Amino acid sequence: MKKQLLASVAAVALAAATPAIAAPPASMPAAPVYNWTGFYAGGNIGYSWGSVNSGFYDPGFPGGFGSGSCCELPSSYPAFLKPNGLIGGAQAGYNWQVGTKWVFGLEADLQGSAETAQTGFSNSYDCEGFNGPTICNLRQTRSAKIQWFDTVRGRFGFLLTPTLWLYGTAGLAFGKVSAFGTVTDDPQNTGASFAFGSSQINGGYAVGAGIEGAFANSKNWTWKVEYLYIDLGSLSGGGVEPISGSPYTWNAHFTDNIMRVGFNYRFP
Repeated sequence: MKKQLLASVAAVALAAATPAIAAPPASMPAAPVYNWTGFYAGGNIGYSWGSVNSGFYDPGFPGGFGSGSCCELPSSYPAFLKPNGLIGGAQAGYNWQVGTKWVFGLEADLQGSAETAQTGFSNSYDCEGFNGPTICNLRQTRSAKIQWFDTVRGRFGFLLTPTLWLYGTAGLAFGKVSAFGTVTDDPQNTGASFAFGSSQINGGYAVGAGIEGAFANSKNWTWKVEYLYIDLGSLSGGGVEPISGSPYTWNAHFTDNIMRVGFNYRFP
């Protein structure tokens, strides 16, 4: 009797436990999909290497100087400068993610720049000194600087993974640039000298590319690496110089390459 009772109790317990054992485990909630849409702001630091094509033209030098047997002065004096230095600044913008593959955005940035360069050279010519015919030198200096610049650009690219995208970028650029020079005649000839140049805010364009990704385990912080080519236009001017008394003109065209790393905070 006892054996039959124990068997019945075991059967009831087994039947009660079977549904619980056979029941599938509760499904885990799906992880949220990363989305790039929204506002962001951040900072950056990098390095820049530019080029400045500088020119000076004075038609009075060939006729007024260098008429002897040794050397004659040209009328045109080109110089190529390479300003370079650290840059740093801030950026802000907005992204739109379209589907699962494409991201579009607008970004503005403001950069401080330590880019500067200078050079000097001279040209020899025959002159009539205090002790008769001799060789004189016309000495020149040139300097160029990019003080700051900012860009307003579109960004457009595709997602390599949900948290990493590659993009191209293009837009407008503005910056304060300066170009200056001096011309000094040999003291034993006229001893005259003069300076030229100017500094102003110029407009131009910027094009480039970059990659941006989200930090692991963070939905708000991202990093980026970016290259930009920037054209900041030209400076030019002219006047009448005291060495030969003729009018002169000068010009300088500014371009720049920048490579920078940045960090952004995406606002919820």
